[in-house]
Parts: sequence; structure tokens; C-alpha cells
Amino acid sequence: MSLRKNKKWIVLAGSVLVAGVLAGCGTSGEKIDNATQLLEQLNYEAALAEFDLAEEAGENERLIARGRGIAYMGLTDYDNAIANFEASLGASDGFVQNVDFDVNYYLAAAYFKSGQSLEAEEAYNAILALRPDEEDAYFLRGNVRLERGNYEGAKEDFDKVVSMDSNNYDRLIEIYRALEHYGYKAVGQEYLNNAMKAAGDKMDSYDSGRMYYYLEDYQKACVALEKARSKGDAESFLYLGKSYEATGDYNYAASVYNSWIAKDTGSAAIYNQLGLCEMQMGSYKRALDAFQAGKKVEGNSLMQTLSFNEIVAYEYLGEYTQASVLLDSYLKTYPDDEVAKREKQFLATR
Repeated sequence: MSLRKNKKWIVLAGSVLVAGVLAGCGTSGEKIDNATQLLEQLNYEAALAEFDLAEEAGENERLIARGRGIAYMGLTDYDNAIANFEASLGASDGFVQNVDFDVNYYLAAAYFKSGQSLEAEEAYNAILALRPDEEDAYFLRGNVRLERGNYEGAKEDFDKVVSMDSNNYDRLIEIYRALEHYGYKAVGQEYLNNAMKAAGDKMDSYDSGRMYYYLEDYQKACVALEKARSKGDAESFLYLGKSYEATGDYNYAASVYNSWIAKDTGSAAIYNQLGLCEMQMGSYKRALDAFQAGKKVEGNSLMQTLSFNEIVAYEYLGEYTQASVLLDSYLKTYPDDEVAKREKQFLATR
């Protein structure tokens, strides 16, 4: 039984565009707006029913197909998702609009999730053919190329991303994590080292601390991030705590997380990491409290991770019935989580 770790290497742009790019595709309509809110609440079945009502009301057919595609993705029905995204693209009037790029990102995600990595790459090719400066598409295509075993092509895409904005350290770290996931850690660390050399003293303590963390020089990471602590945000505290965890000092790491929570309760990531830290120390009740507090943070993007970790905490506490009830509910919302499916088999033996 393992703790929930960070999300998989690839974060597809579509996952953050539920209420996003609608411009250039006409008005949406009341039913579509209602359905979009249901999508944001991960209530996919209800969203599909609302899109049916939107169709009956004669609302925008392209946005209905787009929304249905997103709902089917949430239900892990990738064939229907692909069909709807293609229908949305097919209903175009021939003029390329913002929504076409948005839907292509979703389509690429659906292809990838269904195991059709070649088709996913072709979707990113279509985006880049019309928008050759689309940094996200290069990055995501690089991820897909890694999945397909095309290291050279992926490296070319990542190099292009870096050349477009060499000071985007968030993206550099994403590139590192993608390469590390596929067994190219040294190459990923080379990107980080090059960024540090290029920036020199101009790189602030927060960014250098993050670089040292991924370079696995945890002592230097701690020193740099301690400097960033006084004026830092939740991310500074998160990396500082994780750096101390990496040295084995879980007690101090927990104090770092708690010091942030004492002044700001709005970071689900801090609560989640505190919970994981408490789990490492065997403090399962405190871990459970942290995960549950994190779930209460409005609008957080870690609900799936926190929900799974909550289940694991209940298991360690020996409360298998409660863990089983929560896991059944979890799998209804996240039916394609293979780790959770194995966890269900484990609980069946308790």
C-alpha cells in the first residue's frame, strides 16, 4: 500500500480550460453555462444531461460537443470523448477560431489517455502548423514523443521551449520531471544546471532552492529556501519542507508546513504535504486531519490526491470500513485510477 504521489508527468492543457476559451465560437447559452458549472464540480453525468437540454434548446452545437467531450473524458469514456471533440471541430465554419485550438488540446489529451499517442502527436502538430509559437504545444508534444520512445524528437521540442523563454523556471522543472519519469534524469538535470549557470547571481533564492532540490543537493536547497522563507509564499514553504524531508528531518519539515498554515490556511498543497510527512512519522491521525483540512480549501486542484490519501490514512488507522466506503465513492469520480482499483482489492481482504 503506497501513498499517493504527485500527478503523472504530463499535465494536459485541457484540464484547466473547462470554463476557458469560448471566444470566437458564438454565445454559449444558459444550459451550456449550467453544464459547465457541473463539469467544474466533476459531476459528469449531470453535465451530460444538461448538454442534452442545451441541444434541445438549440444552443451552440460546437460548445455542446466540446462540453460532452470533456464530460466523457471525466468518465474515462475516451472513444465518446474523441468523437465529440472531432464533432466540435467538424462543425467549424472554416475560419480558425480560438476554440479550435482549445478543442485540439482536449482531443490530444483524449487520444493520449486512450493509448493513441501517434494521434495525440498529430493533434499537437495541427496546433503548431497554425500557431508555431505555441509553447504549450511544443512542451506537450515533447511529453508524447517521450511516451512513443522518440527521445530525440522530445529533446528537440524541449529545447525549443527553453529557447522561447529560458527564464520560465516552472516550465524547466516540468521538463526535468518529464525526462526523469522516462529515465532521462541526467538530461533533465542538465537543463537545470544550464539555467543556474546562465542566471548566476541573478537567480533568486527561491528558484535556486528549487533547482538544488531537483538536483538532489538538499543541503544547498535548504539554505537557499530558508533565505526565501521570510518573503516567500506557500510554494517556498512547500519546497523548504520537502527539502528537509529529503534529508530525513520530518519533524522539522512538519514544523515548516505548520508555520505556513498558522498564517494562511489556503494552500491545499501544504496540507497534503504535511499529511504525507505525518504519515512518514507514523502520526496517522494527524495525517488524516491534514488531508481532510486540505479538502476543505475551496477551488483546490488536489482534490483527487487528497481524497486518495485520506483513504490511505484511514487504512493505516485500521478503519477499513470507512476507507472502503470512501474508496467506492472515489472510484465513481475517478474510475480510471488503477492504484485505487488495487487498493479496493486490498480492502476486500481486510
